[in-house]
Amino acid sequence: MWVLLRGAYPLRILLPMRGEWMGRRGLPRSLVPGSSRRRYRKEALPALEVPVLPLTTTEIRQYLRAHGIPFQDGYSCLRAPSPFVGSSDLKNQTGAATSFSLFIDKTTGRFLCMTSLAEGSWEDFQASVEGRGDGAREGALLTEAPEAKDMEEVRRIWDRAIPLWELPDPEEAQLARVMFGLTKVTDDTLRRFSVRYLRPARSLVFPWFSPRDLGLRGLKLLGAEGQGDGVHYMETTIPRPGAYHNLFGLPLISRRDVEVVLTSRELDSLALNQSTGLPTLALPRGTVCLPPALLPYLEQFRRIVFWLGDDLRSWEAAKLFARKLNPKRCSLVRPGEQQPRPLEAMNQGLNLSRILRTALPAWHKSIVSFRQLREEVLGELSNVEQAAGVRWSRFPDLNRLLKGHRKGELTVFTGPTGSGKTTFISEYALDLCTQGVNTLWGSFEISNVRLARVMLTQFAVGRLEEQLDKYEEWADRFEDLPLYFMTFHGQQSIRIAAQDYIVGAFRKFATDNNCHVTLVIHPRKEDDDKELQTASIFGSAKASQEADNVLILQDRKLVTGPGKRYLQVSKNRFDGDVGVFPLEFNKNSLTFSIPPKSKARLKKIKDDNGLVAKKPSSGKKGAMPQNSET
Repeated sequence: MWVLLRGAYPLRILLPMRGEWMGRRGLPRSLVPGSSRRRYRKEALPALEVPVLPLTTTEIRQYLRAHGIPFQDGYSCLRAPSPFVGSSDLKNQTGAATSFSLFIDKTTGRFLCMTSLAEGSWEDFQASVEGRGDGAREGALLTEAPEAKDMEEVRRIWDRAIPLWELPDPEEAQLARVMFGLTKVTDDTLRRFSVRYLRPARSLVFPWFSPRDLGLRGLKLLGAEGQGDGVHYMETTIPRPGAYHNLFGLPLISRRDVEVVLTSRELDSLALNQSTGLPTLALPRGTVCLPPALLPYLEQFRRIVFWLGDDLRSWEAAKLFARKLNPKRCSLVRPGEQQPRPLEAMNQGLNLSRILRTALPAWHKSIVSFRQLREEVLGELSNVEQAAGVRWSRFPDLNRLLKGHRKGELTVFTGPTGSGKTTFISEYALDLCTQGVNTLWGSFEISNVRLARVMLTQFAVGRLEEQLDKYEEWADRFEDLPLYFMTFHGQQSIRIAAQDYIVGAFRKFATDNNCHVTLVIHPRKEDDDKELQTASIFGSAKASQEADNVLILQDRKLVTGPGKRYLQVSKNRFDGDVGVFPLEFNKNSLTFSIPPKSKARLKKIKDDNGLVAKKPSSGKKGAMPQNSET
């Protein structure tokens, strides 16, 4: 998740959390779902951006008690009788524990009625209870049905798909099983999970059934292609990933089940269920995120085991998801050579039940010993590239210095007024967002419309005002990104002491929530002919001391023409590498990305006084940045 806030003592904040962006690739042209077109009403006015105040569990409980609404405390939700069902059903609900079909998220207040599938925000719920709003009780808040165009595509693909064991060519069936690793998965398992195979796309088809009436709501297609000695999988969801909330395997869960194993892939759920007989569910977006809309469906389980994958990112995602579901009821299967993914474990002949018994509790006391950390340390040493974080695709020189974008860190970014800080940090964030890093922006100075326009231009790598016929196509693709905007605006005057407190608070937030926070802070007033230094950051030294990374956008003004910009990494706590590299601004696309054929070279920091020394030209490539203590 990213956040960008900006204030009068120009303070902007950027928070990222690891995620992944999926597209609709790997389908024949005749089966690719068309981009959804939105219908606009000309008389509709723009919605006002009203700041939403934070909500606490105590406030939710107090509101329910004040209005005489009985409730039960759950792991991540509060349960209450639902006002979104018929009057006769509502009478039958009163007094019965199993009739509390309304689930209210303790963190956000968002609700879901398991009986009617009505859902909405905490404000929607309050309006319904207090009799405000138009037709809330009549079902205006019912979960939005998939678009008709999507449903036509879903039905057409589902009807063309056939069970794997019904393929007329036995060799084709065997090849499909080998490609997807299903040689040991039985036909009975595939039948119970309603898995089909789409021959034109050479893809497995996993259905999404409505929990209310088991009607078909969507599909996930999994394609496979050989890459060297391995197999590369491609996922396509209908509807788009942001609206695809399928807990694969949910129809097979009974109300009596109290334990469940969560996986990141449908194939792993098939293997686990067949090998252990335990209830298993596959998360719709893997290790990318755990949508809050799914939390009510997991409330019935007293124990949840995460077995998400065999790499460091899967382990980090499991710990993050456990915090969302209440870590006291969660256990984690640690990745390792003897504990690979469930499907691989079954194909290797390993005992999956035994591996599950080694799952570690997600909750522990505040003090730990190295014995509890040694496996995590080994994991980082064994996965150096993953431990370095997500690498930028548009800024390769930034990868050489920072190595990657890591969770749990604090980055401070500064630069002169008018140098392009907002434009650069927009592309910096967009680069990571397109790779699945969930991004939340907040700005006190720039409107969300303006900010979104800049990022959309950077995303399309060109100005869309000159090609409006392509706007819908790019807007649909842009909308699928895990990108969100806060609605706080207006400058706020704060003292340096308050700024220090804010910096400390975000340092703690980044560490406690294992996400990356980027603060964009204006520099002190300096002479135009002097380069900025770490000490140039506005306020006290608190910001640079707390930061893991310090980035400075240098802008060397020239009298005869435009100045030269370059990015300086003046602090890097991860491995100490610091240095600078030039930036080239493209006015047409509003990007700073260095062209692939650019001859720009890394320069080396001479010392911490802001002076930059070039290496003597020797016809060789520029030297790597010099290590320094930070």
